[in-house]
Amino acid sequence: MIFPCLMTGVVAATFTPLTPEGEINLSVIGPYIDYLIEKQNVKSIFVNGTTGESVSLSLAERKALAEDWCHKAKGKMDQVIVHVGCMCLRDSQELACHAAQIGADGIAVISPSFFKPSTADDIKAFLREVASAAPTLPFYYYHLPAMTGVNVPVRDVLNDIEELVPSFRGIKFSGCDLMDFGQCVSKSRPHWAVVYGVDEQLLAGLAMGANGAVGSQSRDLSTGLKCSYFLVLVRT
Repeated sequence: MIFPCLMTGVVAATFTPLTPEGEINLSVIGPYIDYLIEKQNVKSIFVNGTTGESVSLSLAERKALAEDWCHKAKGKMDQVIVHVGCMCLRDSQELACHAAQIGADGIAVISPSFFKPSTADDIKAFLREVASAAPTLPFYYYHLPAMTGVNVPVRDVLNDIEELVPSFRGIKFSGCDLMDFGQCVSKSRPHWAVVYGVDEQLLAGLAMGANGAVGSQSRDLSTGLKCSYFLVLVRT
């Protein structure tokens, strides 16, 4: 299975626009996309993630948001990656299947964080089940131990991962353990993306070989600064 595009470069983790009454506000998404492209020179987005507060939203809200992002970004954005992680496996599978139906460019999933997986094998079993619901989409593991409390080394998750998840195409590493991150980079394959997600340690992550950055601050960096980061440090 070959996927032509990967989640690389500067990827904006998008906010979820809400009305004062707490309802999702889809009317903001079109102008938001135009702002990212025209003012920030960002052409890849990570939607319904932590910045988007997806775990506080219903499945119906997450589906409506993902569909609107994909529809309005078509022909404008290079990549729309939809986060589909939930506490419930069936919900994650439902969102993964929906992402494939609406034309997402890839999906990512975070580990469950209430009943936590305690081993790499546990995590891989969960990833396999979610990915199986959308086998044609590039699949990324989203590592965020500060929020999930899951501190299983990602390097162990990568061992033989493609045997279980043929669509696996990389990780969004949002942890502060740079030793673990560096070992993930060392284990990475040419058709994977290893992107870093801790804004405060971004330069270190890039210097260690990250393919790109996904974070809230990537929306706000000046175009010149972003170009400098990636001309010097990102692998191509």
